[in-house]
Amino acid sequence: MVRVGILGAAGYTGGELIRVLLGHPEAQIVFAHSESNAGNPVGDIHEGLMGDTDLQFSSEMPFEDVDVVFFCFGHGKSEQFLKEHSIPENVKIIDLAQDFRIKGEEIRIKNYSFVYGLPETHREQIRTAQHLANPGCFATCIQLAMLPALKAGIISGDIHVNGITGSTGAGQKPGATTHFSWRNDNISVYKTFTHQHLLEINQTVQELCPGYDGRVLFIPQRGCFARGIFVTAYAKCDKPLEEIQQIYADYYRSTAFTHFVCKSPDMKQVVNTNKALVYVEKYEDQLLMISCIDNLLKGAVGQAVQNMNLMFGLDEKAGLQLKASAF
Repeated sequence: MVRVGILGAAGYTGGELIRVLLGHPEAQIVFAHSESNAGNPVGDIHEGLMGDTDLQFSSEMPFEDVDVVFFCFGHGKSEQFLKEHSIPENVKIIDLAQDFRIKGEEIRIKNYSFVYGLPETHREQIRTAQHLANPGCFATCIQLAMLPALKAGIISGDIHVNGITGSTGAGQKPGATTHFSWRNDNISVYKTFTHQHLLEINQTVQELCPGYDGRVLFIPQRGCFARGIFVTAYAKCDKPLEEIQQIYADYYRSTAFTHFVCKSPDMKQVVNTNKALVYVEKYEDQLLMISCIDNLLKGAVGQAVQNMNLMFGLDEKAGLQLKASAF
């Protein structure tokens, strides 16, 4: 059994992580830390887990009793935590925030080094990683749409991206743009061309296609649904569709959860799963790339558990055989 500790366990990602790990055949939750909820049953906060576990939130963090610890903090808090606390060198860290996704942003004073945890590009590095930075939700979905085309060098110029995400992507803390009466029956644009996930997306673009001189122009949108991300992207491409489809099919042939499909997908096909569905079409000299994921699973917790499986030599799909809520 892989012994697991969870920090920031009372939020959306903490609750989803507990849900997934309770069904994992080779993982045991040792502690789920939350200062504000210490002593309370997990099911009191994550009500979907009522009757599934007797686990209580803990104020203690017994790192010596675990093999891996998941950071489910808000962005910026992981770095501060590691500056203030000591985690044994043998304990692996999987951070779900954005603190360590960009190369060169490790905490050098403690000699931490983080591997970027996108299995579709960094599988072998993940297998030997001690510290892992889990990708962002939008970054995951956008990169999965573009990876085969970038790797094959078949697109050029600016890449135009539109993505819409569910309200859980904003976290559990209420805000003006997550309140039901504002979000319901509504759609809006935010962080146009400046979304923080562009940093890791551009990092991958340069890794796969060094010197690529086009821009990734991203318009994020807030949707009036709880979970899921749907991305459409397009860029100039001179290759015929049949050749492009073969490139995509070959790229994703051996991936555990990302599937190239021959029919334009619906977001409902991936919600509540760790799957990503990717599809392409050709319009004159423009390649349309479509992808969709569940922002809390493949975009966060599911991918983190997938990475844990790789890091501990387990079946990559362990604990992640989840059915889509397609109807």
